[in-house]
Amino acid sequence: MTHPQPFVREGGAGSRVICIHANASTSAQWRGLIDLLLPKYHIVAPDSYGAGKSPDWHSDRIISLRDELALIEPLLTEAKDPVVLVGHSYGAAVALIAALVHPARVRALALYEPTLFSLVDAESPPPNDADGIRNAVQMASMALDRGDQEAAAEAFIDYWMGTGSWKNTPEPRKQSIAASVKNVRRWAHALMSEPTPLATFRQLDIPILYMVGGRSTASAHGVARVLLSTLPQAHLVRFNELGHMGPITNPEAVNAAIEQFLRQI
Repeated sequence: MTHPQPFVREGGAGSRVICIHANASTSAQWRGLIDLLLPKYHIVAPDSYGAGKSPDWHSDRIISLRDELALIEPLLTEAKDPVVLVGHSYGAAVALIAALVHPARVRALALYEPTLFSLVDAESPPPNDADGIRNAVQMASMALDRGDQEAAAEAFIDYWMGTGSWKNTPEPRKQSIAASVKNVRRWAHALMSEPTPLATFRQLDIPILYMVGGRSTASAHGVARVLLSTLPQAHLVRFNELGHMGPITNPEAVNAAIEQFLRQI
């Protein structure tokens, strides 16, 4: 069986930086960062399963974060030197797993609010900080069951960006977001059932930029709380005025922090 190939945005020369996007998004979210980094780095930004121009998940088996990693794994292993991984939300969770699976291939991480909710549940069973995303997934799933993709997208987007955000989303973007949210159960399963124990992340003794939005959700802040206490070299940057979707809503500020981090490592 031929392994699926991701669609990849790519450009520049130099050390490789791989950018992994959030759910309900595509590699296009990194256009600004690609333009910023092109003069000094080789930037590679893949579309994940079911996003942008990449194929959908091809198996009846429910997906895991390691399956998501497998799609983009050649981008790590084919590089001449160790790479830097940049990730947002679900993409940041994939980046963390990639660094654990390939410690010799990853030299640093720049993460904006990885969503490894399994770590919150492992620390303390529900009710806990992950309840908000659990409820949003349940609402979106119920909407999908009644055939209402737009209501499913509204439940998901409004959870992450605030009530009314879906209604204010430009119409051209709504269609692609609503289509991608059909995968919400799959995303939730991968994040909430990830078996890696918190203590394993102590092995990531590499420079890590950990970015958090001050206006983000309790679920994202809960993951940050447990991970920041564990990652040996994590450096926290807090954007007080941003939410979970900061890399998309305010890319200039986030991209500048990533560029500065790259210059320092």
